[in-house]
Amino acid sequence: MNILKRFRVSALLVLFFIMINSAGTLDAQKPSDANQQSGQEAPVSVPNRAASPLYKGEQGTQKSEIEFAPLSRTVTVKFQVEDPNGYFLPNIRPENFAVYEDGVRQKNLTVDVEHAPVTVALLLEFGGRYHELNQATGREVKQVCRLFLDRLHSDDKVAIFTYNGKLETLADFNQPRDADNSALYQLGTPPESELNFYDALIETSNRMRSVSGRKALIVVSSGLDTFSKASYQQVLEAARESATTIYTIGLIRLIQPDLSIYGTAAPFARIDWNSAENQLEALAKGSGGRAYVPGADGEIAAIYDDLMENLRVRYVITYLSSNTATIGPPRNLRIELIDPTTGGPLKIHDASGKVIEARVYLQASYTPKSARGD
Repeated sequence: MNILKRFRVSALLVLFFIMINSAGTLDAQKPSDANQQSGQEAPVSVPNRAASPLYKGEQGTQKSEIEFAPLSRTVTVKFQVEDPNGYFLPNIRPENFAVYEDGVRQKNLTVDVEHAPVTVALLLEFGGRYHELNQATGREVKQVCRLFLDRLHSDDKVAIFTYNGKLETLADFNQPRDADNSALYQLGTPPESELNFYDALIETSNRMRSVSGRKALIVVSSGLDTFSKASYQQVLEAARESATTIYTIGLIRLIQPDLSIYGTAAPFARIDWNSAENQLEALAKGSGGRAYVPGADGEIAAIYDDLMENLRVRYVITYLSSNTATIGPPRNLRIELIDPTTGGPLKIHDASGKVIEARVYLQASYTPKSARGD
């Protein structure tokens, strides 16, 4: 009898130690559960990005969109969150956003990421005074345009324009996508002509005024102008006032290797390429866009990825305004990125553990209007 009792006690002790060890193993396998029970949030991390931007100089002021629905008092905000080099920062969760309207923090936010369809006008340089320069330009323009058409989605719209002494339409927004490719393949060597870039940019911008939704004007050009009626200051002012974002893809560095074989005696060797490049940069920045200056065809695909992400992708926050009025004066709006466990600023790390600065681009206010638009 004593032997049987001792056996039972020993068996119970063995079972007890097995249960303790099993519990420790399970706890070790579930650190995330322990973090959740202690109230700790998982850190926000993003992929490693390039150490420098793909665009030249500074980008223009990034545009946001704010809509107010008076019947429901619903506010919808679309905006960019980027790192210092202009790359979109993903993985920011709803609990990381704090929205303040006239200093009052808003509740029950809905947060999404939007990939919007886009309407794009392609403005292509296709002409000039020098035959050798035109040949080099024509080859690069068609290559750059083909790569862009490959980036379009089925619900995107595109129109293609060329310019030399005048602006011509190759394909309009309502034409099928096959027409875009067909028009492009029909382009031969650009004719010898004047190169009225400023006039063409202003006219194309005016055509984009009636276009709604996310839209852009992509300019593939050397930036040279020989006989426009408009001045550079006028086209720069038009870019600043335009509601259409302008992205420029400079041809200068792509065509210079072809032109160097003609030596310093060639008439186009005296062109001030740096001035033309700087003017393209200023035009893009003035509209809120970016200026790209590829040095080789292999860089163009990455440029389009960067450009289309900047054009398409936005965070979208929707909330019910705590202000019960449906009309009234402008309301100040502010969005902060926070750590919900501490209430302090959100820290974002890349895959290597480096802290990434986040920049929120948001217009400062919106004005509520009634359903009648009063």
